Amino acid sequence: MSASAKAYKGMGMEGGIARWYDRTTRKSMEDFRVLATRIAAMVPAGARVLEVAPGPGFLSIELAKRGFDVCAVDISRTFVELAQKNAEDAGVKATFLRGNASQLLIESNSVDFVMCRAAFKNFTEPVKAMREILRVLRPGGMAMLIDMRRDVSMQDIKQFVQGMGLNWWNRVFTNLTFKHMLIKRAYSLDEIRTMASEAGWKELQTETSPTGFEVIVRKQRCDVG
Repeated sequence: MSASAKAYKGMGMEGGIARWYDRTTRKSMEDFRVLATRIAAMVPAGARVLEVAPGPGFLSIELAKRGFDVCAVDISRTFVELAQKNAEDAGVKATFLRGNASQLLIESNSVDFVMCRAAFKNFTEPVKAMREILRVLRPGGMAMLIDMRRDVSMQDIKQFVQGMGLNWWNRVFTNLTFKHMLIKRAYSLDEIRTMASEAGWKELQTETSPTGFEVIVRKQRCDVG
């Protein structure tokens, strides 16, 4: 990957493209609700939850609706503003901060659950981000990482996009974005495992889907630094 491409990965979405993403991902609200319900079954009631790179904040908002103490960090100023407004419109309390995944301004051993969905491939320092996630987790706390795989087929991507309920133009634009940008940034599951090992993540639980992967790790007491 070129130096310019690496720099672009770290910029985050801003302005009009962030607002387009906000409008587009609203079509997937049921997916956010389903995932939030899954997380709620894994995490103690009232737990402190951190979402890394929440975008417009829809998952964080669904988690806040379920009674969790939610904080989220995104590098995009536009996304932080959108997420705050979306939370206010939803009538829930959640904290959205601007920051970098590789240098979280969160206390060590202070979070029960960390979520990162559909954003890890955009991080400029992925191993550092994984170390930060492990650092902020309390002993016994869990982290979940969900993203697409580099070996995903365009046929599977097209089926995924078709189910998003987008109009013709947005389907075309989204397919092109996957083909020419997102797939190239994505990692294989083996690469994820290697980076996780470098970051100190142990005993991973991994699952794959037609378009991506899911990794869950629990922080052990011996991981406390």
